[in-house]
Amino acid sequence: MTGQPRTRVWDLPTRLFHWSLAALVVFSVVTAKVGGNWIDWHMRSGYAVLALLLFRIAWGFAGARYARFAAFVRGPQAVADYVRRLRAGDAARHAGHNPLGALSVLALLAVLLVQASTGLFANDAIASEGPLAKFVSGATSDLATRIHKLNQYPLFALVALHLAAIAYYHFAKRENLVLPMLTGDKPGRVGEPAADDLALRLRAVALLALAAGAVAFLVTR
Repeated sequence: MTGQPRTRVWDLPTRLFHWSLAALVVFSVVTAKVGGNWIDWHMRSGYAVLALLLFRIAWGFAGARYARFAAFVRGPQAVADYVRRLRAGDAARHAGHNPLGALSVLALLAVLLVQASTGLFANDAIASEGPLAKFVSGATSDLATRIHKLNQYPLFALVALHLAAIAYYHFAKRENLVLPMLTGDKPGRVGEPAADDLALRLRAVALLALAAGAVAFLVTR
């Protein structure tokens, strides 16, 4: 007897990106709050976050079907229509990100990009500063520091909203959003399966290497 059909939605590179980014964000927050000698690890974690973000941007154009921005980024009308249908209880299930979830993804990427980028120019007014702080004025570095500190609050709000959405879909819509990001598969035939083969994974490795190399070049200047 065969089980329920499943559709490969999230390719392995996308899943590894998702969980690696989540772990690094938590680590970055903890090391920032602890301070002291941990600030060096906070900075290294920030470099890794930036490399992952650059990879994800590239993957949004070169990745598998549902990881591409073209597959889930929709205009305001599509988002409004989805919200209306969601409230009415007849919103269609999407293989990848739904139009509302797409906004959350883009907002998280943008806020994290601001956080990681400003960290390169920030300083703690004592002994530590970002690797690019020496290339800008003290006033610019101080501005980057203020943005870096204030930007944590939109980040926390978006993470909380993300977790709340996962809980809502799990309990109200009976749709598990976490398991597919672990296994890569969604139950049922929800769309055309995404590619997740060796060629795709080698492409991801090459893009990640380029992203990591770009960040390494920046921080070692």
